[in-house]
Amino acid sequence: MSRHPRDFHPLLRLLHWLMALMVLAMLFIGVGMVSTAGPLYPALLALHRPVGIALLVLVLLRLPLRLLTGAPPLPADLPGPQKLVAKASHVLLYASMVGMPLIGWAMLSAGGYPVVAGSVSLPPILPHDLQLYALLRLAHTVVALLFFALVLAHLSAALFHGLIRRDGVLRSMTSGHRR
Repeated sequence: MSRHPRDFHPLLRLLHWLMALMVLAMLFIGVGMVSTAGPLYPALLALHRPVGIALLVLVLLRLPLRLLTGAPPLPADLPGPQKLVAKASHVLLYASMVGMPLIGWAMLSAGGYPVVAGSVSLPPILPHDLQLYALLRLAHTVVALLFFALVLAHLSAALFHGLIRRDGVLRSMTSGHRR
């Protein structure tokens, strides 16, 4: 059975919601990490690194699929500036989903820390350099804050389309349209 032309590919929808849950988990893990120096910190850190690498792997699978299958057209009556913002925000979301884990991996590499995902120890991608580590740590924090602001804007736009406009944009990523 073929998909409705106003729907995202089913695998894209699955990856979207799986990654959305993981990103939400990372928000709470990250906030927990920066707000504690107590006994939970090592456990949160041990969870943060492999989830970040898993998100990187998933987005590297998702991006080519998105490029291959495309996105459903936006509603014809949507103003041009809103269409531009929608497209730009998706580019920024993908850039953030690739950039965040890479910046984290680079930061840990520069700090001389191992990056372990499950039982696999990943190689450093930068040489040990504490000044670079400090710069990348700041970059990771700033990009994380901007990313979560972007996620909130994305969620707000989705709810606007689903609850106010009722134009099928939200449905294209959730239950889909009926044939």
